[in-house]
Amino acid sequence: MARVKRGVTAHAKHKKVFKAAKGFYGRRKNTIRIAKQAVEKSMQYATRDRRNKKRTFRALWIQRLNAAVRTHGLTYSRFIDGLGKAGIEVDRKVLSEMAIHEPAAFAAYVDAAKAALPQQAA
Repeated sequence: MARVKRGVTAHAKHKKVFKAAKGFYGRRKNTIRIAKQAVEKSMQYATRDRRNKKRTFRALWIQRLNAAVRTHGLTYSRFIDGLGKAGIEVDRKVLSEMAIHEPAAFAAYVDAAKAALPQQAA
């Protein structure tokens, strides 16, 4: 039985870790023991932040919608309520993009939402 030399496998594994650690500061980029820990931690952060990104963007769309709707004399919550009552199912991302790039079409949505809401006694 011939002996197995493992240098190639080890080198390939190390190379993969170093490639992921590229751009890290100090020994975190060029010492395998420390680089491996840093890469594992960075993967944990990446997983966490992929989830958080969804929250962050939804919050941004809501802020944009609130600002856009207030120019038409409504609040965000009343606008969403009006859309629901009007039976309009458009997500916040699309509404936000429309508010920025197509104000006329967005104004039509606002008017539809206003019409679906009960009128307040002033």
